[in-house]
Amino acid sequence: MTSKVWSSAAEALAGVLKDGMTLAVGGFGLSGIPRDLIEAVRDTGVKDLTIVSNNMGVDGKGLGLLLENRQVRKVLASYVGENKLFAEQYLRGTLDIEFVPQGTLAERLRAGGAGIPAFYTPTGVGTPVAEGKQEAEFEGRRCILERGIVADVALVRAYQADSEGNLKYRMTARNFNPLVATAGKITVVEAEELVDGYLDPGEVVTPGVFVQRIVRVANGVKDIEQRTVRVRAEV
Repeated sequence: MTSKVWSSAAEALAGVLKDGMTLAVGGFGLSGIPRDLIEAVRDTGVKDLTIVSNNMGVDGKGLGLLLENRQVRKVLASYVGENKLFAEQYLRGTLDIEFVPQGTLAERLRAGGAGIPAFYTPTGVGTPVAEGKQEAEFEGRRCILERGIVADVALVRAYQADSEGNLKYRMTARNFNPLVATAGKITVVEAEELVDGYLDPGEVVTPGVFVQRIVRVANGVKDIEQRTVRVRAEV
């Protein structure tokens, strides 16, 4: 049986990427992003990518690196407020954006991973989100039709993995990574820990059947988008 474990992020992505692909990328802000895999994508130089992610990182970090390298053609995201370069490219017309409500984005990824081609939701009715989309009424409530998302490649950050690709997540990293992991035709995972044997089945969040490639990465520094502190009260 071919091993799913690769020695580096670059090797894990070798032969996987090509121009014009759709990449679904896990993470929430800078929390739980597959940082090493994103940097490996940058280093390949592939271009005209469509990125599906909750947001596009910040300037100089996370998916912002791909924007800096002019590798992204289109973005599907629900929040873009932390990235000035993102706004500049959009206003210049060099970057296409599809804004997706956060819950709808999560459900589109979940649907794609579950083999559901489309679903109806009331979210976005009567707003620009609904433009050009089919509508129907259910029990007196208007809904719009949203398509499930299936990406060519999914990039995922996990806390623990075993050699079969079973995954566990930690804290905020669990927000989008499990959804992204199921929505890729090829799913590549970077894990902080690669355990001996198998993960406890009761603790597995993503079954290994969804995962094709795994790389263990150093824990490293985990960046914070904005640090806010309170003035310490005097005792």
